[in-house]
Amino acid sequence: MKRNKFLIGAVAVALSSLLLVGCGGSKDGKEAKSKTNEITFWNPFTGADGSNMQKMIDEYNKTNPEFKVKNVSLKEGDMYTKIPTVVNSGKNIPDLNIVHAERITQYKDNDMLLTYDELLKDFPEIKAENYVPEAWGLGEKDGSRYSLPLDIHSWGTYYNKDLLAKYLPNALDDNILTFDEIEEASKAAKKDDIRGLAITWMKPNFLSLYAQNGGELSADGIEPTLDNQAAIDTFNKWQSLSKAGLTTKDGEDPTQLFVSNKLLFFPEGIWIQNNIKDAKIDWGFTNSPQLSDDLSKTINWSSSHQFVMFKNDDRSEEKTKGVLAFIDWLRDNSLEWAKAGQNPASLSLLDDEEYLEMPQSFYLATPEQQATLKIFDYKYNGYVSEFIDANGLDAVFGKVPVEETVKNMQKEVADKVAKDSSGK
Repeated sequence: MKRNKFLIGAVAVALSSLLLVGCGGSKDGKEAKSKTNEITFWNPFTGADGSNMQKMIDEYNKTNPEFKVKNVSLKEGDMYTKIPTVVNSGKNIPDLNIVHAERITQYKDNDMLLTYDELLKDFPEIKAENYVPEAWGLGEKDGSRYSLPLDIHSWGTYYNKDLLAKYLPNALDDNILTFDEIEEASKAAKKDDIRGLAITWMKPNFLSLYAQNGGELSADGIEPTLDNQAAIDTFNKWQSLSKAGLTTKDGEDPTQLFVSNKLLFFPEGIWIQNNIKDAKIDWGFTNSPQLSDDLSKTINWSSSHQFVMFKNDDRSEEKTKGVLAFIDWLRDNSLEWAKAGQNPASLSLLDDEEYLEMPQSFYLATPEQQATLKIFDYKYNGYVSEFIDANGLDAVFGKVPVEETVKNMQKEVADKVAKDSSGK
């Protein structure tokens, strides 16, 4: 009898424990439920823009959605290193991820991404008409949609309004600065020891002008096409301005010169305005330097932060819909992202007066201006970027001949593409 009483007691305890767990009565049960109802969102926003993203997530979570969002900001390099590791392992895969537009083709070709095709049927407002075309279009590949845009961030030119009024007052009547106008104003400014054009990040400087010169990174999407006259002309244009003493010098800090009233033109990204907004100068922002004053020929290098979902057997259908609900909410609630100096890809902001007062908003103001934004959607764009980042300034400052630089760029990128294609 004692043994039977013991068994009955044990069974009762076990059943009690099971009931508690089933009702979420245990601490472990609460944690499990919490994680199940939580969207893990990886992104590379570790700078000042990270606080803007956190504010948007906090606002979304206050709407009491079924699936709240947990913000996980990682250093860009670390994030891109972690992604293939976790996806291949099948463990700790984020429910939602932000990646740069140029990465999507490789992820798609490596069969890492979930498509949005069927999911968008329940979210009819997530559609092409509601987004900047260039940011929306690159998410569709081979007839399927692999990404959705958060923003489209672009390259342009900050300029000193007072100095420009002094040296070439009518240059921006059309909101386009041509290289001829930059050269004319810079020559006038040089007499007063004012730098004309800043030599800044060469990748967007090169790519914007390379496209204007008719260059393309690849004809077939695989093999690079970089050893050509367009690339030579692009480097030569920048080098000629440098040799004429119309640019910043090697080793100078363009940002410091600009905020110190010693620089006319400062090519930079829309995101850099947080670094200069408190400067005691009157500045404006316009298109990146152009060969032509024809808006239909204007090209501004751009990129885009895109939402992707990596394949994950642990992500439930309900949670996947929760991910789409968050993205859908951001369509009409992205002003905070614009405050970070970005251009959200959602066109709904064009109805917001506060946004229209922001310097970068002109890029989205008209369909014609939107058409100037160009994302270089080449699968091996990263290899091109690596070469220009490492060698571009040497060509501009005359340390290495332009023709040699261009030949080396073609060879290095082609070698990396071949190695990547072979899997070695």
